[in-house]
Amino acid sequence: MMDDVKSAQTLRRLVLTSLLLAIVVIGLGAYTRLTHAGLGCPDWPTCYGLLDVPQTSTQIAAAEQAFPDRPVEPAKAWNEMIHRYFAGSLGLLIAVITLFSIKLRWSKRSRIKYPIFLPILILAMVTFQAALGMWTVTLKLMPIVVMAHLLGGFTTLCLLFLLYLRLKAKGANAQGANLVNAQLKKYSRFALLGITILTAQIALGGWTSSNYAAMSCVELPICQGDWLSNLTFDKSFAVIPPSKDSYEFGHLDHNERVTIHVSHRLGAIITGVFLAWLAIMVFIKARTHTIKNTAIVLLTLLIAQISLGISNIWFSLPLNVAVAHNLVAACLMLSLIALAYKLKQSSKESFYE
Repeated sequence: MMDDVKSAQTLRRLVLTSLLLAIVVIGLGAYTRLTHAGLGCPDWPTCYGLLDVPQTSTQIAAAEQAFPDRPVEPAKAWNEMIHRYFAGSLGLLIAVITLFSIKLRWSKRSRIKYPIFLPILILAMVTFQAALGMWTVTLKLMPIVVMAHLLGGFTTLCLLFLLYLRLKAKGANAQGANLVNAQLKKYSRFALLGITILTAQIALGGWTSSNYAAMSCVELPICQGDWLSNLTFDKSFAVIPPSKDSYEFGHLDHNERVTIHVSHRLGAIITGVFLAWLAIMVFIKARTHTIKNTAIVLLTLLIAQISLGISNIWFSLPLNVAVAHNLVAACLMLSLIALAYKLKQSSKESFYE
């Protein structure tokens, strides 16, 4: 029994470490994208053929001879490589978690039924995420690949968090500890709908960023000029773009970027209204402090995220605010998943099993 407790604690700590590392990777990815360092290294997984960045005059000369179209910019190259180092470390840690989970599940001494489907799914996801990272470089920042890479990072983070919640619940053996009144049970479905809405909004944000449309509207609360006449949806959301040598700094016309930006703003309004309503209603009807506190966290993060979005426009996309906008979006999703998980537990449904 003591071995089970120690094994469970070790696995939870590994997952928590990977969860924190995944948040760092998302922040570094946002920083890399916002500093236009996505092609700071024109090859993958090396950087100009090196495991680090060309630094000496000889290395730089050789690198620029091998990649004449991409002069070495050390600052951008380091941004890209540091992101790769952290992402690679996360991948290795997830592989360890997966192998450890399988070992514990197959152990005849263990009395705990450790989840193995989620760890395997996470390992598959992070492997695909590595492929997306490669395609981001080889396809020269194609918008659909950049957006998919962002969503892959968020998906990996969310799956790790879900695994952590399940391991924590098993360790506490508290399946019935968060029972709530019957009126609140229906909000578990609304929480799942909220996850879908927020996912769509994050995808819109990724599409806005990957098409360099963040500053296509520079006024609040509406876009500048006769923006309604500028809206065009014909090419704004085309998955396969026209063939280009590089998609760095975007390939769409101004009207198409305005359309993307306006769509993201409208999505923010819908998402904000729905999540605010959900958090307030759950807080009012909940009887336990655990559920109430989760609703408060959700509402607080929502307010922070809306404020950061407005600040991006008002202060012309400052780097620290833009990176924070990505990180708070991730935390907002985690808080919504936590709320949905607790509401599902309260209704004694085995949705996550």
